[in-house]
Amino acid sequence: MYTDINFKTKKALKEAVANGKQITVYQPGPFGGNEPKNGTVFLEGPHYPEPHKWYAQAELVDGLIVKVK
Repeated sequence: MYTDINFKTKKALKEAVANGKQITVYQPGPFGGNEPKNGTVFLEGPHYPEPHKWYAQAELVDGLIVKVK
């Protein structure tokens, strides 16, 4: 899954979450549209077509990322 903002690093994603920015997730391609609203998701970035350089586990509450590992 991807975040709605194309973060270049996991550190930038963590900082945005820590600063209270509202960040959502989505699944591109034919598997999109069934993203969970609550629970654990696995993220990758930066967005395609750039090569993925970071991966993260995130917790969602009401569709927003509240914690990143």
